[in-house]
Amino acid sequence: MAVLAPITIRDRLFVWGSRTYVMGVINISPDSFSGDGLGRDVDAAVEQGRRFEEEGADILDVGGESTRPGFEPVSAAEEIELVVPVIRRLVRETSLPISIDTYKVEVAERALKEVGAHMINDIWGFRQDGEKMALLAAETGVPAVIMHNQRGRPFHDIVGDLLAGFRESLRIARQAGVPEERLIIDPGFGFGWDAQQNLEMLRRLGELRVLGRPILIGSSRKSTIGKVLELPDHERLEGTAATVAIAIANGADIVRVHDVKAMVRVARMTDAIVRGWRPAG
Repeated sequence: MAVLAPITIRDRLFVWGSRTYVMGVINISPDSFSGDGLGRDVDAAVEQGRRFEEEGADILDVGGESTRPGFEPVSAAEEIELVVPVIRRLVRETSLPISIDTYKVEVAERALKEVGAHMINDIWGFRQDGEKMALLAAETGVPAVIMHNQRGRPFHDIVGDLLAGFRESLRIARQAGVPEERLIIDPGFGFGWDAQQNLEMLRRLGELRVLGRPILIGSSRKSTIGKVLELPDHERLEGTAATVAIAIANGADIVRVHDVKAMVRVARMTDAIVRGWRPAG
């Protein structure tokens, strides 16, 4: 497998394959599935971002709409009101790259152009709003996470469906003028898959390497963990750790998590096993 070209996000170089990067989740939503939604509390969100930086996060992912199963959509205007003040301050008060987690191009445009977000995280992989999000990514020159969302799509085979979806997203990106080296793929753990399918996704994650793009996995606190362990969302730390470790072993480059301190440690230990480790000195 060819070595993937590194990319710079904000002023940080991400060298794929060197280690696992950790993306900390900042939910500016009152109905987050994991119970950590911060609503309109800008101070709390910024404090969480600062804490995540201290705990070792590499990216902060800010979202203003819950995308859990059965979620109630919010308008673009409301989402902008939620995320823009938080991103503005996080750009000033942390040194981390800030990702805007949205599928609405109006929200992404305000986050990128008005307050300086550095990255797009689109749960519909450029496939929800024509080519508008891809065109925005091309115009602004920022990297983008393109997620495969299985909701509303017929199921045939985990990897086959993922590859078909990603190839369509990559086609849209290419047509819009987004260089492929700026794109990160996310198989959408929990987005339209049942628990068995999510577990198979983790087992077969390495098969997505054929696309030649870095892989992000977002399994943190998801309902599949709750079903396996029969635990509520606030007791899924160990289950999340298991999914993170397996994802890294099977090729994940970024893990998107709620519990940054613990998962940074899990990632470092798994990297030591998977990528090799030499003691300091």
